[in-house]
Amino acid sequence: MFFKRVAAVGLTACLVGVAGCASAAPTATADGTLEVIAAFYPLEFLSSRIGGGEVTVTGLTAPGAEPHDLELSPRRIASVSKADLVVYESGFQAAVDHAIAIAEPKRSVDVRQGIELLPLHEEAGHQEAGHEQSGHEESGHELGTEDPHIWLDPTNMKRMADSVTRSLIEAKPEAKETFTANNSALQVDLDTLDGAFSAGLETCERRDFITTHAAFGYLANRYHLDQIAMKGTDPESEPSPARIAEIHDEAVARGITTIFYETLVSPVVAESVAGDLGLKVAVLDPIEGLTDQSAGRDYVAVMRANLAALTVANGCGA
Repeated sequence: MFFKRVAAVGLTACLVGVAGCASAAPTATADGTLEVIAAFYPLEFLSSRIGGGEVTVTGLTAPGAEPHDLELSPRRIASVSKADLVVYESGFQAAVDHAIAIAEPKRSVDVRQGIELLPLHEEAGHQEAGHEQSGHEESGHELGTEDPHIWLDPTNMKRMADSVTRSLIEAKPEAKETFTANNSALQVDLDTLDGAFSAGLETCERRDFITTHAAFGYLANRYHLDQIAMKGTDPESEPSPARIAEIHDEAVARGITTIFYETLVSPVVAESVAGDLGLKVAVLDPIEGLTDQSAGRDYVAVMRANLAALTVANGCGA
């Protein structure tokens, strides 16, 4: 779902060991660490924090690149076949799903397993506590039936961390103690983050927020907020004039002060809508990838920046 089809021309030759392709694939490291491939940033974060010095983590999505439209060359697909573990989320990056099916890595873990997924609908709309996520795809991407942005709820990240930990232990049983200890420390950090969000957003002047990308359904659902998205799960799509008119009405009716945009996508639409209404613009980061412009150096730091942005925009803690 969501993404361009990946070309498989030349892939078979790579997988059977043609030298030009095989040279790009990871091999067993001299220091004995596990070769872990993570599909995009939040999974790199989990793999590195839990694996520690026992792993070498490589990301399939380059820093600053949109993971939604990832395409993989035959060489990159061949590298998947050589990894000790591939960490991915099925249904989020079609190129990665395709690579795993073709390359058949030694071991893979789908972090969405065990997560309660929120549904998507074709019409644009809201994500309220106890309500369903809505989103409208206006590009050529295929609309999925479930919201893939599971990592924006810290309690989901806890479950994802447990899945990664189990897979790392299976791949390297002798490092079980290290993986278990690192996961325990991470669980504490995620519990603390969850508590900060719950406390920080408990009392707010408003519980609605407008964002250009329908990425924050899990965050909204966890902390009893109402996400109003200009467009659906494809961050590169453009909202229709009718949808922009609806956003104007929503902002006025709900007393919205801020239009949120994200670091990996142009702020032009957000700035245009905000300018028409005399509102502010601010970043709410879906943490699909880190850049020099990210408001923190890791997942936890950027999530705390998101909390600060929501607290200011919604008049929380007054």
